[in-house]
Amino acid sequence: MMNKVFMQARHMLGRTRKRVRGYQMGYQQNDGCEPLYYVRLHRRSLVNAIILAAALTCASCSKGTSGKPVDAATVARAIPVRVVQVDLKQIRRDVESVGSLFPYEEVTVSSEVEGRVEEVLSDVGDSVVKGQPLVRVSPIELQLTLEQQKAFLQQARARLGLRDGSDLKDINDAAEVKKAQADLNDAQQKYDRAKALYDQGLVPKQNFDEAESRYKAARATYDLAVQSIENIQAQVSQYKATTELAKKKVTDTTIRAPFAGRVKERNVTAGQYLKVQSPVFLIVNVDPLRVRLKVPEKMANWVKTGQVVTIAVEAHPGKTFQGKISRINPSVDQQTRSFEVEALVENREGLLKPGFFVKATIPSDKMESGLFVPQEALQYVYGVYKIYAVEGAVLKEKEVKVGERAGAEVEVLEGLKEGERVAIAEKGQDLRDKATIEAVK
Repeated sequence: MMNKVFMQARHMLGRTRKRVRGYQMGYQQNDGCEPLYYVRLHRRSLVNAIILAAALTCASCSKGTSGKPVDAATVARAIPVRVVQVDLKQIRRDVESVGSLFPYEEVTVSSEVEGRVEEVLSDVGDSVVKGQPLVRVSPIELQLTLEQQKAFLQQARARLGLRDGSDLKDINDAAEVKKAQADLNDAQQKYDRAKALYDQGLVPKQNFDEAESRYKAARATYDLAVQSIENIQAQVSQYKATTELAKKKVTDTTIRAPFAGRVKERNVTAGQYLKVQSPVFLIVNVDPLRVRLKVPEKMANWVKTGQVVTIAVEAHPGKTFQGKISRINPSVDQQTRSFEVEALVENREGLLKPGFFVKATIPSDKMESGLFVPQEALQYVYGVYKIYAVEGAVLKEKEVKVGERAGAEVEVLEGLKEGERVAIAEKGQDLRDKATIEAVK
């Protein structure tokens, strides 16, 4: 129908052009004097054609493609939404924090002796048990030193007359002391007789002086014998210690794991010459693991030793791990206004690794009231949470600040009041500010 109307307008304009050409020719034949009638006719035809075209255009705009009038309500159709009320609910506050995993124990295993490495028995990632050999160092020189110390010890024991590994219990049992003691007893007896005879005037003073001198010499010899045995006993103790030290060094040529764990680093290779305290391995104990978290100072009374901690890591989405708080730092960091909490988490399956970033939740006994809305009522746009409040039959966009999550609901800290209503879009619908809505169940 519209095509037909436009064809009529086009025909009228064509007729107007022909008339123009006609009285243009008449104008030329009339020596340039155009009749007033033709001028008015020309203008009137053009005006009528323009008015007709404009009217047709307006008519086409006021009708639909089917020729029927367009309903204004169709353009501003109401958006179907579910309307929920913002309620005040009681919630148990949880402490949410982030931190990292650390090994329960970590130690750098170093060499305690010098020597050339004969064999490396472990590598990075290996599991080791306490006392397991890690590195073997050549023991030849240390073994020879041990044999030398054993010989010195045996020599000292022989001077004491000891055999079969027995010890000297009484210093008077030493052969050297026994001989000196016997000489002393003999000299004393002779001195006593000489003194008695000299007192009776039966022997000259020279004989008495000789007996006295021999007695004093025997006493000195006895004292020297005792001192000698005491020195030898000290040497025996010294040689025992050096022998045991030599044995230890021979034993230390096999470097062993100090505790059960995993090999984190290897710093040695076969043929390498090691010096004392040269690092060879880094061993970590990963069961259990330490979780170190930062907790704001305002939550200091919410956290106690022994509380359960639930952690999650990005490496295992949807899976949580539990532990217990073992230590709480008594001081607060003045820059971050937080304090450190440490928990122990079992890692028997080896799913957790030191260095993992963790998100932790610590349930507390703190009960408070809060405003909650369904999580699907929130929209996160450019780092801001927004919600659409229902005012009558119109939506009003509001920016809100959210808090904790409780199941399918989210706490709203700022931006809403108790009793307000919010809209939840139906599937496939988009909400916008000042839009008209239709509540559905």
